[in-house]
Amino acid sequence: MIGTMKGTLRFSFLRKLSTVAEKCAEHKPAHIAVLAEEALHYLKPEKDQVILDMTFGAGGHSRRILESAPNIKLLALDRDPTAFQYAQKLSEEYPHQVTPLLGCFSELPNLLKAESVKQNSIDSIIFDFGCSSMQFDEAERGFSVSKNGPLDMRMDGNRCPDSPTASDVLAKASEEDIYKIIKYYGEEKQARKIARAIIDARYLFKKLTTTEELADLVESVCTEDFRFDKLQRRTHVATKTFQALRIFVNNELNEINYGLILAHRYLKIGGRIVTITFQSLEDTIVKRHLSGNLIENTANPLPLKYSSHMNVGNEELIEDLMDPNWKLLHKHVIVPKYEEVENNPRSRSAKLRAAVKVK
Repeated sequence: MIGTMKGTLRFSFLRKLSTVAEKCAEHKPAHIAVLAEEALHYLKPEKDQVILDMTFGAGGHSRRILESAPNIKLLALDRDPTAFQYAQKLSEEYPHQVTPLLGCFSELPNLLKAESVKQNSIDSIIFDFGCSSMQFDEAERGFSVSKNGPLDMRMDGNRCPDSPTASDVLAKASEEDIYKIIKYYGEEKQARKIARAIIDARYLFKKLTTTEELADLVESVCTEDFRFDKLQRRTHVATKTFQALRIFVNNELNEINYGLILAHRYLKIGGRIVTITFQSLEDTIVKRHLSGNLIENTANPLPLKYSSHMNVGNEELIEDLMDPNWKLLHKHVIVPKYEEVENNPRSRSAKLRAAVKVK
């Protein structure tokens, strides 16, 4: 009885903390571009260059690029329809300079073909991987563990209505599949217990349909697990489970792998690439590409049956990249300065890598 009361009080306390944090967040800018100064330093935008922003988001990096030099031609790609609308607004501010593109990395070749953009013709490319601030901040998108909304997590929104949501995955996948997803994509130590609880919930009451239901379920089986982020702030025990489902639903690792292949194909010799990652799975793929250390199935540590509802890649293209095709522009990985982390805590895990295409 006492244990139950302690658990209830702890849960109530965490909820109050979450509410306070949300109210504070309302008075902060909706989006802050991470490592913006460093990205510009390595991109070195110049007059009349063609630059591709592969992850436009709310346009923070793109705007800085456009302001840095005259008459830059910016290609703004994003799979999120909301981000595409932001890109369209930016194109109105910069007539004849911004070309909004709606699609994921694997759709890029067709999108560029429609704009008459050829391979080996782009001066610089920037990637800002992961979920954008605006996606986390909108409860109805289902990305945030602290905001209750439908358990969706599709970055494409309703652009691809037949693609499964996170709720669909948890309703249809086997216990072993769910375990693999959470373990490998979330790097979650309690993956087995969480997968078992999800299956039990499926048969006991109903399909998990909201973020709050999933967060509460994970918390109920990880009662003695206290976690902290790099700033030593308490984090929700379901954070890694949410990350795993998001990566799976959006086929993120395969898309990142293929996106980097395409970046090499479309950059000029001497063209620059800048990548910003936020977790180890993303960063591992980037490191392997920039070092030429590609291995079979580098995009995914999982058998294909667990990789996602679709797979993206091209074996011939990967073979071409086995030799180093990049020269790194820095010795050590670039991370945010203390002041940036203080002003924008979401930047705390960011890592920037930059390179030049040499062949």
